[in-house]
Amino acid sequence: MERAQKLLTIKLVHTVIWAFFVAIIFYILYSGLTNTVNTYTWIGIGLIIGEGIVLLLFKMYCPLTVLARNFSDSQKDNFDIFLPNWLAKHNKLIFTTIFVVGFVLVVFRSLNQP
Repeated sequence: MERAQKLLTIKLVHTVIWAFFVAIIFYILYSGLTNTVNTYTWIGIGLIIGEGIVLLLFKMYCPLTVLARNFSDSQKDNFDIFLPNWLAKHNKLIFTTIFVVGFVLVVFRSLNQP
């Protein structure tokens, strides 16, 4: 497989995984907003915290970004994922903020159950 094909494969996988985690983040927010906190909400929170630990271990880079660097010299923020450059650049800030809001709502709802 040549470099361009390997990079394309990484971009596809990275985009699918990104969409999966974004769906989880919005599910957590939805659970907090609608007071429908359940086991899946807590599993989602665990998965997002796990993702955060992985990012910390890789110096705030996704392991797929580190891998993709072997196949591209691009300096763009979206060289390794199918997202607009502005979203790839601000991805962590945007979705961490949404997650924290959702998490706070979930904890608040959970602590205030009758």
